Amino acid sequence: MSVEKDYVIIVAGGKGVRMGGEISKQFLPVGGLPILMHTIRRWKEYSSSIGIVLVLPTNEQEYWKSLCEKYCFEEQYDLADGGATRFHSVRNGLDHIPDEDIGLVGVHDGVRPFPNVNMINRVFMEADKHGAAIPVIPVVDTLRLVEKFRSRTVARDRYRLVQTPQVFRIGVIKKAYRQNYNDSFTDDASVVENIGVKVHLVEGDCCNIKITRPLDLAIAEAIIKSS
Repeated sequence: MSVEKDYVIIVAGGKGVRMGGEISKQFLPVGGLPILMHTIRRWKEYSSSIGIVLVLPTNEQEYWKSLCEKYCFEEQYDLADGGATRFHSVRNGLDHIPDEDIGLVGVHDGVRPFPNVNMINRVFMEADKHGAAIPVIPVVDTLRLVEKFRSRTVARDRYRLVQTPQVFRIGVIKKAYRQNYNDSFTDDASVVENIGVKVHLVEGDCCNIKITRPLDLAIAEAIIKSS
């Protein structure tokens, strides 16, 4: 029997290479909690009824469980195994969502802990209308296209920076992820576009940062203190 329900797949498979440490970046503390816990709580703030699927590498799941005990973190979610690539991790997460369910699925980076709730709602509403929607923000720096023997400035007003959550109807994203993987799949939108579905753009949020470098940790601390 079909159920009308929305979900989010939180993908947390990154390492801490650019952070210069051994701990995966999603587990680093910000504002007294691991980054990933902030991310999950922001989604519960958006909707107490949303189904959360957390995708983690199998070799880090026990460490995550120990962190949950340490911080008395008791939010509810389904745990899925990470795959060889982000594509395979998302596919594993989708396996936890019944094929017959009717609703929307957001796919979100585990190290984006501060998506604005209003922005999340905008993306879900647009995906509900059109089947696929992603948040984007304008490029503010000058862009140069690097070619083999030269580089040249390109018009930045023609480009956008893509964020998450990227949101799709359940049937759309499940169909898209039945494809075989290829290197052109840089995000979920590119996977969905490959089956001929138009992806609609929604205004993103400048505070929806992806924490990948030590500087990002400092920015995240500032965001928490100002909130």
